[in-house]
Amino acid sequence: MATESFPRPIGTHRRFSALLAATALGVYLLLIVGATTSITNATAACSTWPTCHAPTDPLSQTQLVIAWGHRIAAFLVGGLVAASAFVAVRGDAAVRVRSTLVVSAALYAVQVGVGAATATLGPAAVAPGLHLGLGVVIFGGVVLALAWDLELATGEEDDAIDLEPDAAPASAPATATAPEPVEAEKRTLPSGGLARARLTAFAYFKMMKPRLMWLLCLVAAAGMALAAGPALDVYTIVATLGGGVLSIGASGTFNHVLERDVDRKMSRTSDRPLATDLIPVRNAMAFGGLLTVASIGVFLTINTLAAALGLAAILFYSVVYTLLLKPNTVQNTVIGGLAGALPALIGWAAVTNEIGLPGLALAGVIFLWTPAHFYNLALAYKDDYARGGFPMMPVVRGETETRKHIVYYLAATLVGTVALAWITELGAIYAATVAIFGAVFLWTAVVLHFEQTESAAFRSFHASNAFLGAVLVAVLVDALVL
Repeated sequence: MATESFPRPIGTHRRFSALLAATALGVYLLLIVGATTSITNATAACSTWPTCHAPTDPLSQTQLVIAWGHRIAAFLVGGLVAASAFVAVRGDAAVRVRSTLVVSAALYAVQVGVGAATATLGPAAVAPGLHLGLGVVIFGGVVLALAWDLELATGEEDDAIDLEPDAAPASAPATATAPEPVEAEKRTLPSGGLARARLTAFAYFKMMKPRLMWLLCLVAAAGMALAAGPALDVYTIVATLGGGVLSIGASGTFNHVLERDVDRKMSRTSDRPLATDLIPVRNAMAFGGLLTVASIGVFLTINTLAAALGLAAILFYSVVYTLLLKPNTVQNTVIGGLAGALPALIGWAAVTNEIGLPGLALAGVIFLWTPAHFYNLALAYKDDYARGGFPMMPVVRGETETRKHIVYYLAATLVGTVALAWITELGAIYAATVAIFGAVFLWTAVVLHFEQTESAAFRSFHASNAFLGAVLVAVLVDALVL
């Protein structure tokens, strides 16, 4: 890592990876600026290329600033793309990294030509979406090169855990064996009436997984805001969020019931109420059923589609994810992202009584974000998931593969935020928020490759939470206030 295998001033492989990360961030920022330029019709303020003549209409001055910003950003990012391709060709980059960057640089030149044609001849002169489509392809190419380079620079050949060592064939590569399970301590209720009531009430509250509520309610709120804008009424807000809280509580309760035996084996979950026999299973099932009925009842006061989606969310998380996906497939986190995406559709349906494209686009962002977010937690608790026998990505395919997939899904999430802006015409606050917090998230994911520690995984995990929370708040502000 310390030897200079790339031309100066890059020199080391770590600096080359940093250059690729900066290039990826630059291309992403350019996508956001380009989407803003298209939404605001800023191209109309500047019909010359590469410079802009000042318009005579003072109302177009704001559009002129946006158009100039787009062109300046394109110039600077073009320098980064060209520099990355040059350094890769001249340095010790892998063939696939070098080839991908050269192709991306060539496509960037084509994209510049498409942009010039759009500015001088008008949008009708080129195929609709061609400019943005090329940008997405270039961004994907740079991110692929970054992920492959990080894998080669920091990865290990085999760092997976063998969940069933006795069943492995003799020719299989040697892997670490699953850690011994922990023993959950049984808890008893205190003798005092008030203390007993408090502990029991907190146990029921804990079963509802309150940590998930704020983010999923924010997702539903963003869906409502996109659907109604400033016209959103108070009852719809209260009923949708109230029904959402109840459905999340029901899903969490059933999850506690179904995983109580596995929870006893894992240090992270060994203190859960059912793992410690603090609450009887029959009481927990009754509580989950009560929450389910209450949730559907609240949603029905809005419309039947919201109620159906709420019930689908409970069944998907409790049955499909907990019983079928989580213990049986390494893709559990990916497919399980549908559970987190459904609140976006619930929020949209609560207002419109239908499933619309903007709601689907928001759900798509949440779906793609979930693996990029949760794989960090899976890395931090890799041994714990191995104790529980869950085939999580770092357990089955190793930490190197997991870190690479974090970059993949993060890039897909960032593309999803651009698509959401394009479809919904969200404004400057949204664009600035996704650019800033997306940059922070991507940077922590890159650092995770080099540090490879539990603290680095948690840092990337918290950055992912901050990214989605900030993006959803920006959606609310742009949709409700501006």
